[in-house]
Amino acid sequence: MICKKLFFNTVPCRQGTPSCKKVLNSLLIKKQSNTFAGNYFWNTMFAVVKIAGQQFKVTKDQEIFVQQLSGNVGDKVEFAEVLLTDNDGKITVGTDVKSVIKAEILSHVQGDKVIAFKMKRRKGFRKKVGHRTHFTKIKINEIA
Repeated sequence: MICKKLFFNTVPCRQGTPSCKKVLNSLLIKKQSNTFAGNYFWNTMFAVVKIAGQQFKVTKDQEIFVQQLSGNVGDKVEFAEVLLTDNDGKITVGTDVKSVIKAEILSHVQGDKVIAFKMKRRKGFRKKVGHRTHFTKIKINEIA
């Protein structure tokens, strides 16, 4: 059984954990014909795609932040490393997936500042280093 959570960026979870069961029970509505419906992702096609070393669960017209990609604003990009697709309950996994994700670069932004402060007591040693991670905002146009 595939764990389907109502998060735009997937969070890994174990199948048997109580929190996973609680989320599944809250999202699923059991119909009389023993089929399930309800979850936002169950009624639309979604895919799990690997972008810049990270896996994202994406749907059509979704906007996500990924690690900085090369390209200008407005450029079209394609991601061929699709790990899983679900089209109205028909799931394809692994090497059977022949899909390509087509997206558009919306903007390049910086994340929040992260500060690393090191100090050794009684020695007078203090070191403050900070950085801001660069992200690219993309919009998923098509799952083909």
